[in-house]
Amino acid sequence: MLLVAACSGSGTDDGVTIVDAGDTGDDGLHGVVPTELPAKPTLNTLTDVSGAPFDLRARTSGKVTLLFFGYTNCPDVCPTTMADIAAALGEVKPDVRAQIAVVFVTSDPDRDTGPVLTRWLRQFDASFIGVRGPFDQIQADAEALGVPLAKPEVQADGSIQVAHGSQVIAFSRDDRVRVLYLAGTSVQNYIDDLPKLTAERSGAEQPRT
Repeated sequence: MLLVAACSGSGTDDGVTIVDAGDTGDDGLHGVVPTELPAKPTLNTLTDVSGAPFDLRARTSGKVTLLFFGYTNCPDVCPTTMADIAAALGEVKPDVRAQIAVVFVTSDPDRDTGPVLTRWLRQFDASFIGVRGPFDQIQADAEALGVPLAKPEVQADGSIQVAHGSQVIAFSRDDRVRVLYLAGTSVQNYIDDLPKLTAERSGAEQPRT
């Protein structure tokens, strides 16, 4: 899955570059369907906001899962993405909403403590799951899914820049990547796609890797 995207803590958006990522518009979906369909990881070396061990597969079993790597001090892509997903979830039918889990993994764990993540995510939706852990492990987990992640860097003006992939990874019920939503995906796109994703019994009928 070759897809490169980034946002940064400097207040600039580096945009999105797609290289052989897959096909758009598959089955009427608005995201990018990758050429490879990786399995949903466990992320079991990370913890939730309370510090308890976290298992992505167990916590989201049977649900369509939207996974995003970002950080709470992000000035643009991260809050916009979470707000757009929350807005879409507020518009879909309750039975669709109940079948969707949203997981936010911080790319800035030194600043994004459990309480910080909790407060930030509650601005959007109290059901959103916050995850954190050692940066090196988060980076490895992200990059295994094709999400680039750079270590936070202090700039000359004292600000901290955190370059990271800006795609939302949607996993189907069969615990495989189903579609990628890039930065700029609209609320309406999510509203249109979420019922389709929850209606699928076992994800896309495509060759598995």
